[in-house]
Amino acid sequence: MSDRSNHKLVPTHELLDEDEALSLLAEYRVTLTDLPKIKISDAALPPNVSVGDIIKITRVSRTIDTATVYRMVVE
Repeated sequence: MSDRSNHKLVPTHELLDEDEALSLLAEYRVTLTDLPKIKISDAALPPNVSVGDIIKITRVSRTIDTATVYRMVVE
C-alpha cells in the first residue's frame, strides 16, 4: 500500500510534543478527552504516533487562508 499521508489532498498532520500539548490544553481550558478524536489507523497520521497523542491538522481554507484543528489519537 502506498503512503497516503503525503498526498496533495491530505492536510498537514503534525504530532505535538508534550509541552505544546500542555500549552494547547491550558490555552483553551480543555482536557485531553474534550478534543475531537482521530483513529490511530488513519492513513494521514505521521509515523510514531501513539494513543493519547495530540495531532495538529492544518488545512488550506478559502475563507481564512489556513484552518488549524486538533485531534486526540484513539484506538
